[in-house]
Amino acid sequence: EVVRGDLLVLSEGDRIAADAQVLSTNDLRADESLLTGEALPVSKVAAAPEPAGSADRAAAGGSASVARPGGDGQAQVYAGTLVVSGQGLARVLATGPASEIGRIGQALSTTASPATPLSLQTRHLVGVFSVIGLTLSVAVVGLYGALRGDWIAGLLAGITLAMSMLPQEFLLILTVFMAMGAWRLSRQRVLTRRPTTIEALGAATVLCTDKTGTLTQNRMTVMALTVPDGRGFTTWTANDGALPATFHPLLESGLLASERDPFDAMDQAFGRLAAEHLPASHSHPDWDLVQDYGLNPTLLAMTHVWRAPGETTSRVAVKGAQEAVLGLCRMSALDARQVTDASQAMAARGLRVLAVARSRFEPGPAGYPSTPQGFAFEFLGLVGLADPLRAGVTAAVQDCRNAGIRVVMITGDHPATAQAMASQAGLDSGGATLTGTELATMDDAELRRRVAATTVFARVLPEQKLRIVQALQASGEVVAMTGDGVNDAPSLKAAHIGIAMGGRGTDVAREAASLVLLDDDFGAIVAAVRLGRRIYDNLRKAMAFVFAVHVPIAGLSLMPLLFGLPLVFTPVHIAFLELLIDPVCSIVFEAEPEEGDGMNRPPRDPATPLFSRALIASSLAQGGLVLLAVGLFFVALLQSGVAEAAARGATFTALVGCSVALILVNRSLSGRLWSSLLRPNPALWRVLAATAALLAAVLLITPLRVLFRFAAPTAGPMAAAGALVLAVLALLMALQRLLWLQRRQLSR
Repeated sequence: EVVRGDLLVLSEGDRIAADAQVLSTNDLRADESLLTGEALPVSKVAAAPEPAGSADRAAAGGSASVARPGGDGQAQVYAGTLVVSGQGLARVLATGPASEIGRIGQALSTTASPATPLSLQTRHLVGVFSVIGLTLSVAVVGLYGALRGDWIAGLLAGITLAMSMLPQEFLLILTVFMAMGAWRLSRQRVLTRRPTTIEALGAATVLCTDKTGTLTQNRMTVMALTVPDGRGFTTWTANDGALPATFHPLLESGLLASERDPFDAMDQAFGRLAAEHLPASHSHPDWDLVQDYGLNPTLLAMTHVWRAPGETTSRVAVKGAQEAVLGLCRMSALDARQVTDASQAMAARGLRVLAVARSRFEPGPAGYPSTPQGFAFEFLGLVGLADPLRAGVTAAVQDCRNAGIRVVMITGDHPATAQAMASQAGLDSGGATLTGTELATMDDAELRRRVAATTVFARVLPEQKLRIVQALQASGEVVAMTGDGVNDAPSLKAAHIGIAMGGRGTDVAREAASLVLLDDDFGAIVAAVRLGRRIYDNLRKAMAFVFAVHVPIAGLSLMPLLFGLPLVFTPVHIAFLELLIDPVCSIVFEAEPEEGDGMNRPPRDPATPLFSRALIASSLAQGGLVLLAVGLFFVALLQSGVAEAAARGATFTALVGCSVALILVNRSLSGRLWSSLLRPNPALWRVLAATAALLAAVLLITPLRVLFRFAAPTAGPMAAAGALVLAVLALLMALQRLLWLQRRQLSR
């Protein structure tokens, strides 16, 4: 409801309504993490006085200059960000699409989600098979009718061939695999908004992750306390257990220098640590705050003056930047240098360092000093705060590295903080950091070269995140991008796999992403990648089976035309076979367990076609072997005097059995029969049991047997069919084993 030129009265806890220029401030700080990714609130200063008439021009819609968000000491606030401390007055400069959050929305609306490699390959494959199948079917109808004069039989043969060759299973497989993959991910608390991206997980080569709220908890925590001990400094860390009494005065004064009911993340961190390690009386709930001195550009420290009931002496507590607090303590140069060295050592670990001091003051008739410099402070120690890593992040990063996935951190934080956090998370950064300022000076070619060797990006703006993702994609990488803020939305949408945090993430990020981690568990990304690789492995198995099983079906449909034999199949036979093929290629292969080396091999090349030459050759060899065996079996039966209907029934039974053999062979890449039989997959045995029941019904129930043009089964042909199936299974297993050994040898 605000427009340019309006005045905003800002106070702690407010969500800022528009981009605005700060006119006055009293310790005003804002959390801008959803725009910049910075974990810490940033301080605001009042803008310099404007020339006369400029405010009127702004209100009338004239030009206004709005600085980009990020860093301390700015005179602008931004729509959607949160005031965490202090008060201020600001004039609106931009609203709606002209605001910083509006620019991100515009970038989001113009960013298209790329099609996955598998969907593109499948479309091409379906098109090729459709053209070939329809062309051959029309040719069969014409040739059969012209050569034999039986156009009805020719039409049946053409329809049979079309049914045997048209690749309706390919799209069925893709649809079922993606839907079931989404269901399996949901059981791991990962929501899939675009199921087509699941297959891309197995090909992901780079994982771009935000730091704040993704690798970290987005919650400031006191990680270390350091106090002087007369000979140097003594340090307590959050992993050391109970807090020794030596550190109680430091924590107590730090708590007194914080707000009673804080919004600020650092004040909240002091409160949580005090609740864990200090007696309740040390928070002094009955003391009165009689004076406070807020942060200002000349003194980056917060000072509170307290008075206990019935006492005249006031207690003073101050916390803030180390340089500011040391100046208030009037320490010697030697002591100050020692404190500075200790502070720098903590900062090198990625900690935000605050100094704490205390004083006592007896107010006279003049009251309290006008500035904190009027108190005589005693230095107490240093406090190191950090936004800690989420549980399991280090293990998840290592799993990604084992799987050949490069993890890249992109954050708006300071380079030193980003580098320290990267080290803790186990990222292989090599100490090199690329900042947003450096990135802004690069052209696209230079950026593509730098992103190939850079793991940590710091002080990055939202549109620069998008440039990084696009540069990686231009280099041939399959990019997964995680994030939770509004600033992450364009890059989440542009990435092949956008992964948003569901708990702390913004609605904009969740809408832009293709996957949402409902529990904000970074480790779930590894589980998703594992599932993506399993899906692709099973997809290739299913496609290989479909390709192989269609070879004998199509061949047996063409054989009567080529060799003047009776028709082996009619459309009803193909329909029966589809009852076996469709559930197997979709439901059964989808449920196959993962291969043992799924997460210990590099990502697959996204440019590799779904049907590689090796896969086509293997499938043709399998299908050709079945075609040769079953075709010769049909001819042998006819030549031995078996009636056409009996030969057709035995041949059909043999083909169904050989199709089952193809299923078992393609379950195991190693060609071991016991591996195929022992791998758990209840869906397979249910489908095979149903197929056996249907086949028995077709052979034994007279009306169905007449429909299929079968004769009543006899022991001789059926026993021969069973022996043929066992022989084909043995040959297929030997062929699969040979091909597996050859692939393994070539990969070494």
